[in-house]
Amino acid sequence: MPQRTSRAVPTRHGSLAIHARLPSHDSRLPPFLLVHGAANSARVWTYWQSALADEGVDSYAIDLRGHGDSTPADLSGASMRDYADDVRAVLEQVARPAIVVGWSMGGLAAMLAAERAGAVGCIGLAPSVPAVQVDGTVELRHGEFGPQEYGITGADPDDQPAMPDLDREECAIALASLCRESRYARDERAAGVVIETLPCPLLIVTGTRDAQWPRARYDHLHLPAVYRSAEGASHWGLVLNRRVLASLVPEVVGWAREIVFGEGAVATDR
Repeated sequence: MPQRTSRAVPTRHGSLAIHARLPSHDSRLPPFLLVHGAANSARVWTYWQSALADEGVDSYAIDLRGHGDSTPADLSGASMRDYADDVRAVLEQVARPAIVVGWSMGGLAAMLAAERAGAVGCIGLAPSVPAVQVDGTVELRHGEFGPQEYGITGADPDDQPAMPDLDREECAIALASLCRESRYARDERAAGVVIETLPCPLLIVTGTRDAQWPRARYDHLHLPAVYRSAEGASHWGLVLNRRVLASLVPEVVGWAREIVFGEGAVATDR
C-alpha cells in the first residue's frame, strides 16, 4: 500500500497542508479532493484514503486554513468563502479536473468550490445545506469555538457518545483530528450560504444513524442531486466507520465511474 505523503501549498494567508495517497494501479478516474468538517482536520480521511487507493483512485486530503498541519491562523473571522478559496487553491495545485468530496461543513465548502472551480463532480457526506437566500436576522459573530459544541467533551476514546458506531481505534483518530473552528463561519451556515446552481453532478450520502443530518434535512434542497444512504452510519461513521466504508467507498467510486465514463444511468432525485 502506498504511503500517505504530505506537502504544503503556499497562499497569501499561510500554507495549506495536503495529504496525498496515490495507488499503485490506475482506475483512470479523476482524483478525489477530500474536505474535512468543522473543528477537525484531514485526519478524518485516513480510512477513506486507504479505501480509495484500493479502488485505484488518487486522493488529496486538505487541512483548511488554521486546521491540522496547515499554518496556525486566527479563525475568528474566517468565512465559508475563505474555506472554499482554500479548496480552489488546492484544486489548482492538483492541476487535474477533480471530484470534490466534503463531509459536514466541508460538504458545503466543497459545493462552494465546485460552483466555480470546474470540478468533475461533487460529493457531500451529510453536508451543511446550501440556501437560496440569506436570513439577515442571524447575527454573524467573530470568535472561535471547540469540539465541545458538537458534544465532544472528553478525550477518552471509550466514552464518545457522539460517535456511537466507531470502535476504539476509529474514535482515537477522530479525537486526534480535533481543533478550533470559526464561529463566524458557523453563524454564516445558520444564516444561509447561497449556492444558486452547480455546474457538475452532485451526490449526497446520509447515514441511517445520523440524528444531526438525516436524509429528511435535504427534502427541500433546490440543487438536483443523487442520494445514497449508508446503513448504520452515524455522522462520524460516514468518514471513520470501517464497516460502513467497506461498501460505501466502492459505491461512491461506482457513481464517479457513471458520471465520468457513462457506465450506467445516474438517476437524479430532487
